[in-house]
Amino acid sequence: GRILARQTGWPMLDKDTLTRPVVEMALEVIGQSPNDRESATYAETIRPREYEALLAAGTENVECGNSVILTAPFIREFRDPAWLSRTQASFEAMNATVTVVWVYCDADTMHTYIRHRGAARDSVKLADWPGYLAGIDVDFRPPVDHQRIDNSASSVPLQDQAKDLLHAVMQDGPR
Repeated sequence: GRILARQTGWPMLDKDTLTRPVVEMALEVIGQSPNDRESATYAETIRPREYEALLAAGTENVECGNSVILTAPFIREFRDPAWLSRTQASFEAMNATVTVVWVYCDADTMHTYIRHRGAARDSVKLADWPGYLAGIDVDFRPPVDHQRIDNSASSVPLQDQAKDLLHAVMQDGPR
């Protein structure tokens, strides 16, 4: 997202940047760890509001005529064809074109990135990495047309992939 934003000048709205302080406080207020991202309480109560806030910020930008880059792990949302259709239709009603980008990462590289990130919210994942991997589908792809970025250590540099992505996106006109 940051690479694309630097190359285009489009605003980049990241879920964690926009919501983390509020999410952490909300978790503390309801008696959870501010680093909880795995519990049912987080998944069912807090997470939906995070994504609601991110989409509202994206919508506000599009309504003002701005292209926008939204970054978040839309894993649950991208598994839901109805959510994808509703979201795409909502943005298209504002004369925007939606480009779904799926960032793939192999399990070994993902482990390295998460370890190096050093975020407290990742401690549960790292404490039981095999268990975490068993709960995700590394081979998942969204059930709609999408662009794929490979964030594995063995992939082409992200800057080159971003240039290719922008070329593909811009062939159909500004977004």
